[in-house]
Amino acid sequence: MSANATKSMDEIVALCRRRGFIFQSSEIYGGINGFWDYGPLGTQLKRNLKDAWWRDTVQGEAKGPGGEEVQVVGVDCTIIMNPRVWEASGHVGGFNDPMVDCKESKARYRADHLVALGAIDPGARLFVVIEGDEQQLEKAVKALLKYERCDALDPARHVVRPFTKLSAEERTHAIGPDAKAPGSLTEPRQFNLMFKTNVGAVEDPSNIAYLRPETAQGIFANFENVVNSTRVRVPFGIAQVGKAFRNEVTPRNFTFRSREFEQMETEFFIHPSQANEWYAWWRDRRFAWWQSIGLAGENLQLREHDRDELAHYAKEGAGTSDIEYRFPFTAPGFGELEGVAHRSDYDLRQHAEHSGRREKARYFDTERNERYFPHVIEPSAGADRGTLALLCEAYTKDESRPSGVYMKFHPRMAPVKAGVFPLVNKDGMPEVAEKLYRALRKKHACEFDPKQTIGKRYARMDEAGTPYCITIDGDSMTQQTVTVRHRDTQQQERIAIDSVPGWIDERVGGA
Repeated sequence: MSANATKSMDEIVALCRRRGFIFQSSEIYGGINGFWDYGPLGTQLKRNLKDAWWRDTVQGEAKGPGGEEVQVVGVDCTIIMNPRVWEASGHVGGFNDPMVDCKESKARYRADHLVALGAIDPGARLFVVIEGDEQQLEKAVKALLKYERCDALDPARHVVRPFTKLSAEERTHAIGPDAKAPGSLTEPRQFNLMFKTNVGAVEDPSNIAYLRPETAQGIFANFENVVNSTRVRVPFGIAQVGKAFRNEVTPRNFTFRSREFEQMETEFFIHPSQANEWYAWWRDRRFAWWQSIGLAGENLQLREHDRDELAHYAKEGAGTSDIEYRFPFTAPGFGELEGVAHRSDYDLRQHAEHSGRREKARYFDTERNERYFPHVIEPSAGADRGTLALLCEAYTKDESRPSGVYMKFHPRMAPVKAGVFPLVNKDGMPEVAEKLYRALRKKHACEFDPKQTIGKRYARMDEAGTPYCITIDGDSMTQQTVTVRHRDTQQQERIAIDSVPGWIDERVGGA
């Protein structure tokens, strides 16, 4: 059994709130579903993830499948764009999810997130729950046992089926997740996920705009601008980190499915004949990257899409895969962390058609003496899901510690790289400790704490995931050395004070 299968999301969420990783948005007013705020530690953790992604994707050196230097440049596009962008991309007409309302509880659900438990017999009572919600499923099992007056369910008769696969007749016998009577769930209907807004002083249909549901379209709309204003040539990539918004019907699982989230996306433009090799290169590179920042165990997997999963922009036979992480709420299954897709030339063609620039928008390849629409390989990762995966992976119980738990972040991701403590708040130790702290904080996020017992200070740093604690003690004053405590092993070693900055630099690798 995976370690994540035994981790409690309630305990992880409680630690996130207690230590300032993540808070419910506008909590003092009761919160708002699907929106989350990052506290001091969470902000730094997410910033470390995004910075590492940018450095390794845009600024880092890499060789492509043919040994060529990989070129990637960055853009930062607006959240609100001309609404014709979303008509061209297909979002206005096709960015929909099936929605179900409960007439009894007034709750709303994604139809494809619901499953029904019950017998396959005609007219059988069915209990509907949100897929993956173990508490709801357990409650449904008890209700079904009570209804059928039996001690155990028969796996040959009592099955779990997708709600969308039920017939109209079967739905009349279904009880919703928060309902008591059958037949309260409406027929599924399509619901557009984009948030509407108005641009200008007057609310008028001609002024309708949308909060972007993805960051990719800003890159496609600026393809010509980037080519004309820089020296990039195909193959090359355009990267962007930014907010996106989707009016999810049922936000759930902490920050995993939110209405406001952040993406880290690259659109890599290639000649159509090179699609397969560049797809494989990006797929393997992105999987290795997540491993390099601390998700290297059994909780990470790479999964190729089946044919029926391919998106509308993918050609038959095009490569598409998901990098997936086993979250505690998906265990023993996995949840998507990043998608890597061959988007063909769909987006550039669509924008060329809708903007009336079909001929001008085609890329001219001077080396091939050919004009064409480049194909695109898109690695698209969620910064919030990545941060959540780091939190879940790091959460480690250890009864030998005062706090009973510590956060085992990769040093590069750790929000606080080092804690600097005087053993006692006197005898010149605070002054030496503060001087060292100020030297370290010029490059790294550190904490200086002169109070409480050393054990309590270690416990605080354990819960923050700080990999190293540096203590100034009596020997420091006479021998110019410090004690370094390692978070994971709790072992200690002595090193010279003047070597501490270089020692930290070497171990936090690339931060």
